[in-house]
Amino acid sequence: MGLEAAVELECAALGALLREPREAERTLLLDCRPFLAFCRRRVRSARPVPWNALLRRRARGPPAAALACLLPDRALRARLARGELARAVVLDEDSASLAALPPDGPARVLLAALAHETSPGRTAVCLLRGGFAAFQACASDLCSEAPAPVTLPPVEENCPPVADPRVPVYDQGGPVEILPHLFLGSCSHASDLQGLQACGITAVLNVSSCPNPFEGLFRYKCIPVEDSQVVEISAWFQEAIGFIDSVKSSGGRVLVHCQAGVSRSATICLAYLIQSRRVRLEEAFDFVKQRRGVISPNFSFMGQLLQFETQVLCH
Repeated sequence: MGLEAAVELECAALGALLREPREAERTLLLDCRPFLAFCRRRVRSARPVPWNALLRRRARGPPAAALACLLPDRALRARLARGELARAVVLDEDSASLAALPPDGPARVLLAALAHETSPGRTAVCLLRGGFAAFQACASDLCSEAPAPVTLPPVEENCPPVADPRVPVYDQGGPVEILPHLFLGSCSHASDLQGLQACGITAVLNVSSCPNPFEGLFRYKCIPVEDSQVVEISAWFQEAIGFIDSVKSSGGRVLVHCQAGVSRSATICLAYLIQSRRVRLEEAFDFVKQRRGVISPNFSFMGQLLQFETQVLCH
């Protein structure tokens, strides 16, 4: 694929653009790094670009089809087609130039699709020289990092333990942040008003038959399923995802919980990541596991998530 219409953009120049509100609004920043890398640290205004073996095959088609795979947001593609954006900037981890891009990598494929599908003279198609690594070194104030997983400090000799051994591991600590608007925890966490308020929770998705103790204070939705091999939890995926997205759209934060925050609620969070971020189950699982190490969806739920991954990525 030719990249004749693409140009290279220096990190300092991008930093200056992003610090100017009008120019930042007219800049589309697309991050082609793996999903886990994007979630760990990223440019605040960047959007992740989905990439896996299935998308790699589909992206070999016409440029319009490739762009639809890599940029699934139709409204955003429409803005590009109308020339409403001044520039589309693609970045990877550390590529120094257009010539250094891997031939079948997502950055090269995306740049070629953008160059073919955008209006010449209206939207500049750019590669960020040096990628995220160089930009973070140049403009760290425009970057963000995911919060570190909550861990208990080591117990020093002759000091009392910091955790109550009578409390199950899955109830210790508090809800964990999966995304800025999405938290995962247990029924115990959902019953801790102070902890919920500290996390800025505004809504609760209860994937169990546990009671909702703060009706009137939070927006609740219940999915009364059991943690059983015969339960079809996938039948609730779209309803749960819709609820999470509605909380996000209102500027709120939602806690997803079940009894232990291990199987049912973890399954819902995984389904949400698969659909909203267009990532494989393996990536989503690793990402959530890093934040809440006790997650363990039952075997049937994992099978349903694999089917859901296929459905999402095929469409």
